[in-house]
Amino acid sequence: MAEPTIDAGAGPVALRRSPLAHLEERMHAAAVTGPRGVTLTEWPFLTMVNLRVDPASDAAARIEKTLGAPLPRQCGRTTASGPHTVVWLGPDEWLVLSRADATAVAAELREALGEDPGSAVDVSANRTTLELSGPAARQVLEKGCPLDLHPRAFGPGQAVSTTVGPVAVLLWQVDGAPTYRLFPRSSFADYLARWLIDAMSEYRGPEVP
Repeated sequence: MAEPTIDAGAGPVALRRSPLAHLEERMHAAAVTGPRGVTLTEWPFLTMVNLRVDPASDAAARIEKTLGAPLPRQCGRTTASGPHTVVWLGPDEWLVLSRADATAVAAELREALGEDPGSAVDVSANRTTLELSGPAARQVLEKGCPLDLHPRAFGPGQAVSTTVGPVAVLLWQVDGAPTYRLFPRSSFADYLARWLIDAMSEYRGPEVP
């Protein structure tokens, strides 16, 4: 068998493959339309930078200026500006989600930190992003998520660490459609996607009175 050839001019970005590329067609086929509609898609290669800093420090103020958004101070809260969304992970820890280049975002945050204690680490390859959206999206998640996802308890702009099925995820409700983004570890993404596809299947049929 001939040895595979690799384009010497292709860089790591051209060669990378998302954790769920092999399930793209299955996720597309699982989509349900109508009043009980729900869709599942992957948003691969989203920039994610883990940020650690004392929220009361001058460094935190410089970082907020760099991001154009305050660091959220409460569990479940997010803030956003331009391409960046900042998710609270702990009293001195946040996840910066961005549509901007990961290397550039991490470098800007490290520059803002300066010599002060803290860290800004590109963790984009650690997780992938699944988007679940549609009128039945909340009901699909409720099959295996222990959170109270009713709008009175959880709504747009909130994000928390939880589980869906047996998989640990960061769960962010983006809007009231509702649209949710789930951030599982890349090694668990296949299991979670298949779990969600199975959970979506009942919404193809009529609602049981």
